[in-house]
Amino acid sequence: MALILSLESSCDESAAAIVENGCTVLASEVASQIARHAPHGGVVPELAAREHLKAMTPVTENALRTAGVTLQDIDAVAVTQGPGLIPALLVGINFAKGVAQANKLPLIGVNHFLAHIYGAFLDSDLEILRNPDTYPMLALVVSGGHTSLLLIGKDGAAHQLGCTLDDAAGEALDKGAKLLDLGYPGGPVMQRTAENGDSARFEFPRPLTGGAGRALTPENLYNFSFSGIKTALLYHVRRSQDAGICDETWLRDTAAGFQEAVVDVLVRKTLTAVKNHGVRTVVVAGGVACNARLRQVISEKLPAKVALKLAPPKYCTDNAAMVGGIAYHAWKKQEFSELSMDAFARLPQIVSVPFV
Repeated sequence: MALILSLESSCDESAAAIVENGCTVLASEVASQIARHAPHGGVVPELAAREHLKAMTPVTENALRTAGVTLQDIDAVAVTQGPGLIPALLVGINFAKGVAQANKLPLIGVNHFLAHIYGAFLDSDLEILRNPDTYPMLALVVSGGHTSLLLIGKDGAAHQLGCTLDDAAGEALDKGAKLLDLGYPGGPVMQRTAENGDSARFEFPRPLTGGAGRALTPENLYNFSFSGIKTALLYHVRRSQDAGICDETWLRDTAAGFQEAVVDVLVRKTLTAVKNHGVRTVVVAGGVACNARLRQVISEKLPAKVALKLAPPKYCTDNAAMVGGIAYHAWKKQEFSELSMDAFARLPQIVSVPFV
């Protein structure tokens, strides 16, 4: 049995978790900073770092208390190394280094992007990851910072089929909500506003899908672009304001149409990759994977022969449980990080995953 204390501070969530054997979450504590960043309409890196400094010790103590363990029971300390906001990441990393060194525990740096994928397998039997019939596996990772399709083989080899060329899906939803003056964070409030709206009333573009009379180039078959949808929303708002039609029904219908465009692009690209690569399992993870409309549409349109793993909502947004889960596989292989380990802001090229 292995107990891993894991920490997360890549953006605006201070989190700690205790995970047993890579799948059983004994405790998952998250301290949100939403109220602190809401007046700014987005995350301020320096402010996030200061909030992490205040929260890291309490969330860690709470996680240990909830799990009913002490640091003497822990086998390793895992922490998000990147990608993310450097000031925020450094708080978590240095805290993890201190805990590891003080308690003579191995340190494991974790890739936040891959941890999101692993979040879909927490609290479940890991046999699915060992079964060759699970592969090829396709991971759609959608968040405020990432929109990417990662193809994973049964040998653990990975290849990024496509990614966003500009805004990530979550960023587009956040900015769309800001244009509509819906509040922060944008994704959840956009979904709530769209629930009773008519998504067919207003048509928004579906960039890089071969529409609008433009042929889709092969290199962009799996790539995403959401800046055009956001710009279309801006002009739509201006036209509607000039026409004086911005009532409550207009707002709901606009939110529904905008959300539908984002979801449609995500699902279309995923289905194309499934067909072209003989995919047997699709994983949907990341903060935007909480979106009810995305979960509904991909569940309805994915072929019945393809297994679907939707990350549980509590493991979609940033959390430390997914960090501790994936770190278990590094612990098994005795692949530890040096105390000189540093943070990284951008996603490096991924050629393999540690959990296969």
